[in-house]
Amino acid sequence: MKERLLIGLDVGTSAIRLVAGRVSVGNDRRIILNVVGGAEVLSQGISKGVISSVEDAVSAISAALEQAERVIGEPLAEAAVGIGGSYISSQDARGVIGVSRTDGEIRAEDIARAIEAAKTFVNPANQEILHVLPRSFSVDGQAGIKDPVGMQGIRLEVDALIVQGLSSHVRNFTRAVFRTGLDISELVYAPLAAGDAVTLPRQRELGVCVICIGAATTGIVVYENGEIMRVATIPIGADHITSDLAIGLRISLESAEKIKRIHGTADAQSVPKRSAVFDLADYGGDVSEIVSLRLVADIIEARVEEIFEKAVAELRKIDREGMLPSGVVLTGGGAKLPGTVEVAKRILRLPCAIGQCHMQSSLPELVLDSAYSTALGLVQWQFDEERRSMEGQRSYGSSGKRAMGKGTEFFGKIGSPIKKIFKSFIP
Repeated sequence: MKERLLIGLDVGTSAIRLVAGRVSVGNDRRIILNVVGGAEVLSQGISKGVISSVEDAVSAISAALEQAERVIGEPLAEAAVGIGGSYISSQDARGVIGVSRTDGEIRAEDIARAIEAAKTFVNPANQEILHVLPRSFSVDGQAGIKDPVGMQGIRLEVDALIVQGLSSHVRNFTRAVFRTGLDISELVYAPLAAGDAVTLPRQRELGVCVICIGAATTGIVVYENGEIMRVATIPIGADHITSDLAIGLRISLESAEKIKRIHGTADAQSVPKRSAVFDLADYGGDVSEIVSLRLVADIIEARVEEIFEKAVAELRKIDREGMLPSGVVLTGGGAKLPGTVEVAKRILRLPCAIGQCHMQSSLPELVLDSAYSTALGLVQWQFDEERRSMEGQRSYGSSGKRAMGKGTEFFGKIGSPIKKIFKSFIP
């Protein structure tokens, strides 16, 4: 097997991050993945997860590609790209078909038809389907089947979760990437990729919630029995904390961001009421004003509590409030704020921890940085697909990246005709 690179590109509101992983065969003849490089640049032309200026976004993505190519020493041609934002939504769907073979044996083609039937169930007018994630199958009313291939029956049903995005949002996003000269191998909902990176199969089997705190939005993915139960986007992120500090302290956003990074904590209870003080003028304030660390913590805590209260509301919708044995895994750049874990434990009433990627790498500092979890997850997403393909396995894995489901994704290999349509819009 020839060594090759897998690229994950996370186009976020505050930063664009790229990770490269090299696929090779180990001494035991097993396929292995090693993270070999990464790059990060400040975002431009992206506001609240949405492209606000195509030209600026193209420039920022190009800068990330150039930086990564210098680090890796190879040109980059194709990548899996993470997409997020409040214009991504999910919907439950059910597909029902009759088994095609006269002897009633269910084959892979039947599963593909059932998944296609689930897609028509939602029939989005101005939405593009990103993923169809089968949860379970039913054969002649027998529910809870993971893999019905080889079974016999007349009626096949699939219970699926469909992740979709507003058409204009998806088109503008893909256009910005294509104009850099980079091909999109797959377009993946970013929190799904992050969840792949920071959770283990055992956690996804028992039940776990991944909360990915980005700059403008917070993504939520809930797993149970190895399947995705719910996907949701909260339109609040780390930038809202910065805005609250700017308003509360009457300072610029730049000064507020600096104070948040140096003195910020989400857990106000850990800061004494008679805490240390600092002068706003030392951080770019227009006038000299003494402010206590407790005041800063109180402002931050209020917004972080709101994020987790909305996460509780999402868990309540699926009757999993306080009922996930593997607890909550926090990831994303916003999760690095001190005290976030303590507030999450208090509000969610579940075990909470900062997620870490379990990937082999010569750059451990990159793998352990939660801000890179989406980009790392995009590399892992491709590797899982490639490994199953090379090993000739049919898999209905925990992430929903199934042999039949892949063809239903917006940008799978089967989606190349759609890819060409988008490229035709590029001048």
